[in-house]
Amino acid sequence: MLNLRDVTKSYASGRQVLSRLSYTLEAGEYVAIMGESGVGKSTLLNLIAGLDAPDSGRIEIDGTDISTMQDDEATRLRREKFGFVFQAFHILPHLTIAQNVALPLLLNRDAPRSTHATYAARSAEDMLAAVGLAGRGRDFPRQLSGGEQQRVAIARALIHRPKLILADEPTGNLDPDTANDILKLLRDEIKQNGSSAIIVTHSHAAAASADRVLELTKHGLHPMALGSKG
Repeated sequence: MLNLRDVTKSYASGRQVLSRLSYTLEAGEYVAIMGESGVGKSTLLNLIAGLDAPDSGRIEIDGTDISTMQDDEATRLRREKFGFVFQAFHILPHLTIAQNVALPLLLNRDAPRSTHATYAARSAEDMLAAVGLAGRGRDFPRQLSGGEQQRVAIARALIHRPKLILADEPTGNLDPDTANDILKLLRDEIKQNGSSAIIVTHSHAAAASADRVLELTKHGLHPMALGSKG
């Protein structure tokens, strides 16, 4: 599904954050990445998503190097196969939360517009209910708390059943009970849809929901035993 081959990346300041990083994520695998602040976890997600480019190395999705794709091809790949949950949420303020959640389905429509719009609206309401926001579809982002906005971002990331889910601190703004519910939903969706997933987190509880936990250091990605460090 995903192959990182000798990926190197430096910040604009010149400080190298990733050095010859290699890793293979198998189809259907759910991995949590932990590590100290500033080690490059969010940078790694941005590189995998094709939102930033490595200084050297290859990032292959199903055998194709994403950095060699034309812009429209890379955009289509992200839209169809990726689901994103980033810390900044990126919820569009002028759309209702139901419209925000439905957006991936509308952009990827493969049915007549009227039929697909109805399907997308119903799917959005179902997904909002799954993240504990039933009946809130007509609200706008400004009417939601930070934790509620995070749940909207998670619903939007899952609605089109992506092949690869990338999540940066997906439970960072949630109370423990809601976080547990969201982690269960995330894991269930991954397993039911045969998706692969990478979450970046500082939470041991969130990491424990994954199949494998890795620690990112300046020396690369290494298996991590929860409770030992992090």
